Amino acid sequence: MRPDPSAEAKLTEDPEPSRRDGWRPARRIARRLLRPVESFLAIEAASGIILLCAALLALGWANSPWSSSYEALWHIPIGATLGRWSFQRDVHFWINDGLMAVFFFVVGLEIRREMHKGELSELRRAAFPLAAAVGGMLAPALIFALLNRGLPSSSGWGVPMATDIAFAVGVLALLGRRVPPALRVLLLALAVIDDVGAILVIAIFYSTGVQLTGFAIAAGGILGIVILQGFRVRSTVAYALPAIVVWAGIYKSGVHPTLAGVLVGLMTPVRALPGERRSPVENLEGQLHGVVAYWIMPLFALANAGVPLAGVAIDGDGALLFSGVTLGLVLGKPLGIAGMAWLANRAGFALRPRGVQWSGVLVVGLVGGIGFTMSLFVADLAFPPGKLLETAKLAVLVASGLAAVLGLGVGRLVLKQSVDPKAARSAHEAETSTEA
Repeated sequence: MRPDPSAEAKLTEDPEPSRRDGWRPARRIARRLLRPVESFLAIEAASGIILLCAALLALGWANSPWSSSYEALWHIPIGATLGRWSFQRDVHFWINDGLMAVFFFVVGLEIRREMHKGELSELRRAAFPLAAAVGGMLAPALIFALLNRGLPSSSGWGVPMATDIAFAVGVLALLGRRVPPALRVLLLALAVIDDVGAILVIAIFYSTGVQLTGFAIAAGGILGIVILQGFRVRSTVAYALPAIVVWAGIYKSGVHPTLAGVLVGLMTPVRALPGERRSPVENLEGQLHGVVAYWIMPLFALANAGVPLAGVAIDGDGALLFSGVTLGLVLGKPLGIAGMAWLANRAGFALRPRGVQWSGVLVVGLVGGIGFTMSLFVADLAFPPGKLLETAKLAVLVASGLAAVLGLGVGRLVLKQSVDPKAARSAHEAETSTEA
């Protein structure tokens, strides 16, 4: 008696669909977890292009026959007066200390989200990017400090420590299918930890004399936020006033006021209330990320990347300053990131993420040398207006350009072209769902 072909077909075909059906809930969870990361990386990649255009425009404008208008624009006073009280600051202040507080607020939201359910939510998952980020901060600072020891420029050791996530992601995007999803997630986690390090450096080493009165004012603003959260107030506008009070208090305390943004961001709830589709962290990040990436960061680049080349000194002490920043970013970053990650992995402290090869870690280290936004920000805190500041800024621009070119070139050489991007993405989703 011949077997029924249809029955045989069922025996051979049914198990596979059932396995696929079994994976569907896990895949849906994985896609939901990955969606914020994918959206974040897409915005950052596009922002990198706009940042580059803004930097080139600023550099050209500052060295054109209209350079005086460039300088005059950022020194226009803006403020308010009420009776005897007056608060007047120039446009440059409102960009660097005001709008950049919104940038740091989004950074705080990213850190909060990653600590809740991202790459920083578990020590075993965070150990590898943590080791890489620490190495990527220490090595550049050490190179700079050794070259500028005992010089007036020695205060700039924090300049080459930072990574610009927008430019770095933009370079990885140019590598296309050569970059697996896991490598992009590693860069994101590393950059978040790097931002935490930069925030601590700014707060501890680049803040002026501390005044306790300012901290008392900031504490009042924080208390206001806590009370609103206790009553489960979800209106963003309601939190604006206490957030401004926190900013004013931090400013009066002598600590850089942009750190108020990080503090308020870290206080934002990460859990949605019943009936809400997204948590406040996800809502605010969705609302503000595009504003920061497409408007605030390019405006910051336009206001700070305009280096008048006539004011740059690349001789004597200036040469050591320029070399310290350039070598710190271009050489120190990849050595610190790849070297510390390798040592941590070798010691058994950190496990290399699945889907990430050591060649990919090297590429991440190279693009990590793109300092730009945060490096320019720290330079503005480390040096007073003058030749040292302009030299440091030019070094940041040159080093970031070199790091981008090296990252792109080495990436094309050592990263293999993906044959089937859908299969690679499915594998990554399966890994994520298994961990979830």
